[in-house]
Amino acid sequence: MAGLLEGPRARGAFLLRSLLSPPWSLRIQDESPLTVAAVIRGHAWILTEDGGRHRIGAGDVAVFRGPSPYTVADDPATEPQILINPGQVTTTVDGEVLCETMSLGVRQWGNDPQGETVLVTGSYEQAGAVSRRLLRALPQTLLVPRGRSDERVLSLLVEETVKDQPAQSAVLDRLLDLLLIATLRTWFAGNEAPPWYHAYGDPLVGKALRLLQHNPAHSWTVADLAREVGVSRAALARRFTELVGQPPMAFLTEWRLDLAADLLQGSEDTVETIARRVGYGSAFALSTAFKRQFGVSPRDHRLGAVAVPTAG
Repeated sequence: MAGLLEGPRARGAFLLRSLLSPPWSLRIQDESPLTVAAVIRGHAWILTEDGGRHRIGAGDVAVFRGPSPYTVADDPATEPQILINPGQVTTTVDGEVLCETMSLGVRQWGNDPQGETVLVTGSYEQAGAVSRRLLRALPQTLLVPRGRSDERVLSLLVEETVKDQPAQSAVLDRLLDLLLIATLRTWFAGNEAPPWYHAYGDPLVGKALRLLQHNPAHSWTVADLAREVGVSRAALARRFTELVGQPPMAFLTEWRLDLAADLLQGSEDTVETIARRVGYGSAFALSTAFKRQFGVSPRDHRLGAVAVPTAG
């Protein structure tokens, strides 16, 4: 659980409360890696690129994995009227900028101050703010209904969204992280999760996973790992591969490179420093492995190139 959900670290996340009355339809094409949206009052329809239609009501929480666009509307038949573009620039379909026109106060926006529907949205706009392993584990859209979401965190986020106090962005970032983690924890409990997520419950493999994830810089071998968990090397390799879906050293390599990818965009450490933090002896060694895994160099990834795992 910790290895999957310790990733979210919002940094200046985009938070907004939207007040809307019909007809309204928002086409979200901001390319944010991850967005959390909750209905506070009224209802909304979510329309996804694969033809999915989901109605959500007050207290329901939705999580969207980018960069694919989606539509949120009062009704499936309502044509998009407003586009949410990268950088959270809001325009009409004809390109007229609406950011100021529809402002209703501090982090509030919409077409009606007394809107029938109230939404609170939080977007992680930086890929490094959410671990790639977490993103790969999620569907494009997931829903957690009222009664199963953490209403305490949601209520506090709603209350804090419209405040303008010192360090408010830091408060909102942490609350968004809490809401996301609580929502995903609930969702994973009742839905399909990646094999290694469930492997944490195994007394042998779970211990091995924690050792690898908490100490990536250690020069692990399968023999070292087996000795730590108290079984033979063959037994650990067999059980680990069965539950996780890949051998221990393949998992460790992927984990190290995922960490490096996040550190490159989430810190100012040199490539050499990051290499040693994640278990590589030099910047050259990390660069070679990173480019083989993601198709781009660490430097290019830090400058904005997208690191996408290569096939095979």
